[in-house]
Amino acid sequence: MSVGPGQPRGLLPVAAGVPAGGRSDGRAVCHSADRPGASAPVRLSADHGGAAPARPAREPQTGRARLLREDNLLAVQPRAFVVTTDAHHDLEVYLNLASRLTLTGINQLWVADITYIRLRTEFVYLAVLLDGFSRKVVGWALEKTLASRLPMGALHQAITTRQPPPGLVHHSDRGVQYASGDYVQVLQQHQMIPSMSRPANPYDNASCESFLKTLKREEIYANTYRDLVHLRTNMEAFIDQYYNRERLHSALGYRSPEEFEHAVASVNPPGAATLQFFRPAEGSGRDGTKRVRETIQPTRTRVC
Repeated sequence: MSVGPGQPRGLLPVAAGVPAGGRSDGRAVCHSADRPGASAPVRLSADHGGAAPARPAREPQTGRARLLREDNLLAVQPRAFVVTTDAHHDLEVYLNLASRLTLTGINQLWVADITYIRLRTEFVYLAVLLDGFSRKVVGWALEKTLASRLPMGALHQAITTRQPPPGLVHHSDRGVQYASGDYVQVLQQHQMIPSMSRPANPYDNASCESFLKTLKREEIYANTYRDLVHLRTNMEAFIDQYYNRERLHSALGYRSPEEFEHAVASVNPPGAATLQFFRPAEGSGRDGTKRVRETIQPTRTRVC
């Protein structure tokens, strides 16, 4: 339908016999002539001041939610993710040695990591150190900050309780806490060898990641902690009493870490782990297409 001359654009002519309101029953009809393919006319009720009546609000379903909650049928909502690894720094990053080691006993490889724990009003952080051979937690620390003193607390505890021989490989991610000068200085003072994971690769630290998953599933997510003191008490009971002494590990022949260490102490005397690496074969080009696998076993000599 075309618009007549002198008629405002957007208004259609009124048909004969129809009042200016648009309908004989008193209800107005709004058209949109400027939009091709527009939806059907919207009817406005005159007895509501020109506005359509509002739909009745839905009744709150508090009863259903309460019943689902009581029957443990509510879905668990994902928790907020907190980044604990800051690898964007200019500090020295060390070669990954953990993936090349073949362990034969305890105190040859320690793996370290940091995670967060939610309290009622804040986040706190847990640093742990595990023995790569027995999977025993040899050191842990709780703090309200991600500063380097957090992992250093776990490291000092592990050194005090284990008294590791020289040549132990300390493996961690590339976080600024583990690459800091203070932390590396402690490692060097006790003749430990730093080792760091590849970027964005948690598989190099799988045993420590597995422990943190077990800790959260069996302890943290099952409890609500009042404050840091309450959390520290529970961590001590879970790690020192339950995990290290009682919890069975399929990778250890269904023995606890302490039981496994006692069992292998008489079989495997203390020694160094073997390190496997590749070197270019004689006559190979610079691209190293021909490589020879070599295995070395460094000697452990304490330098006084």
